[in-house]
Amino acid sequence: MMDNRFATALVIACVLCLISTIYMAASIGTDFWYEYHSPVGNASELGRSILEEFISMDADEKTYTDALFRCNGTVGLWRRCITVPKNSHWYSPPETDMVRSCISFSLSDQFAEKYMEPGNHNSGSDLNRTYLWRLQFLLPFVSLGLMCFGALIGLCACACRSLYPAIAIGILHFLAGLCTLGSVSCYVAGIELLHKKLHPPDDVQGEFGWSFCLACVSAPLQFMAAALFIWAARTNRKEFTLLKAYRVA
Repeated sequence: MMDNRFATALVIACVLCLISTIYMAASIGTDFWYEYHSPVGNASELGRSILEEFISMDADEKTYTDALFRCNGTVGLWRRCITVPKNSHWYSPPETDMVRSCISFSLSDQFAEKYMEPGNHNSGSDLNRTYLWRLQFLLPFVSLGLMCFGALIGLCACACRSLYPAIAIGILHFLAGLCTLGSVSCYVAGIELLHKKLHPPDDVQGEFGWSFCLACVSAPLQFMAAALFIWAARTNRKEFTLLKAYRVA
């Protein structure tokens, strides 16, 4: 029969795993990793032309980044969005009704090379930004996959009524936490390098959004769950060994 301490630790670890999985999935699926805040007039004056450039399949990094600066843009791992007037024709009066227009990054965009001068293909490849972008896209999926694999092992352990697989579950969640932490670090480094090459206008403010915060919160939850799983498995095994030796004696 399992000690109440181990049962409590496992229940808490499972709850932490569930919360971190939900946070990570929500973070991957939303586009508020980074947000730009610009005056409303910037979007109203050139709304139509900015929108056409932004949604164009040929838009390069400089083009869509400038649009993000001027139109209260938000960026996620999969999509980029701007806020433009609802009717932005040249003959329309100025409008206060704004709508969000989003476009997804294709797989080719995710793995495309970044250049020393964004938008200038003749400036040479920027390997640092290229690999940071790829890692910030891949690592969250690796993290989510490790947690799902750990949950599958946990179900098998429950079916077998064994606590030993909890060590493997703990290791998987520890690796998932490292992947999440790596993704967050790569994203921060990538944004800083981008802003050194493309400086936001003075009247534009940028900040990390709530999607980014969810990923930041998910990492420590994964580490705490990993620690509880490993502690419960190792301590239970040690006490079981001592009890078995006592009975033999």
